Amino acid sequence: MLIIPAIDLKDGRCVRLKQGDMSTATVFSEDPVAMARHWAGQGARRLHIVDLNGAVAGRPKNEKVIRAIIGAVGEQVPIEIGGGIRDLDTIESYIDAGVQYVVIGTAAVKNPGFLSDACYAFPGRIIAGLDAKDGKVAVEGWSKMTGHDVVDLAKKYEEYGVEAIIYTDIGRDGMMGGINIEATLKLAQAIKTPVIASGGLDSVKDVETVCAKLAPEGIIGAIAGRALYEGKLDFKQAQAAADKAVGKE
Repeated sequence: MLIIPAIDLKDGRCVRLKQGDMSTATVFSEDPVAMARHWAGQGARRLHIVDLNGAVAGRPKNEKVIRAIIGAVGEQVPIEIGGGIRDLDTIESYIDAGVQYVVIGTAAVKNPGFLSDACYAFPGRIIAGLDAKDGKVAVEGWSKMTGHDVVDLAKKYEEYGVEAIIYTDIGRDGMMGGINIEATLKLAQAIKTPVIASGGLDSVKDVETVCAKLAPEGIIGAIAGRALYEGKLDFKQAQAAADKAVGKE
């Protein structure tokens, strides 16, 4: 069970949003590369990077910083990257640069054929991002809601052969109110594909709850953001608690 630090990029800086609202951005670091080194030094086994500007623009906008992060820690820590990835060339460029996993969100909803093509072209490297509120999927940096049901889409993505699915509860993201256990559990039980939980992880106790209730159902990790940056959640303690909970001390 991985505790995965998030590095969300806006205008070249490391920020956190509340419920995906770009106007609520809190800057936690002017140097995302140093932040990546910090999490690597803490023992992170994967980093979750999001190009927030890219998610809104529909194309990479923080690529220079992302490449600098890859150069700094990419050989040490596997990196998953999302935000504004809309074509196979962008995926290839990131993988060639050293990214381990590419996360496709909006494009997977709007163009399922693209996700299918990506899974075929880059087997084992594609993760689908499902961002939802009240069971319905959101797109374009969470700025637009769709009528798509989370579980229905996840089942389609599973058929395409995605490596994993990141499920984010928008209502909880950045609010430090705890992972949405019920919704995440419902998704994990509906599919065989590994699921990574995201949105609201806020304490070691929350980590223990997630591990106890979700790890047996195929949850392989949980992404942590604001709670880490505000010091509410200690990364080393969180990962140790996760390891203990799943019997990997």
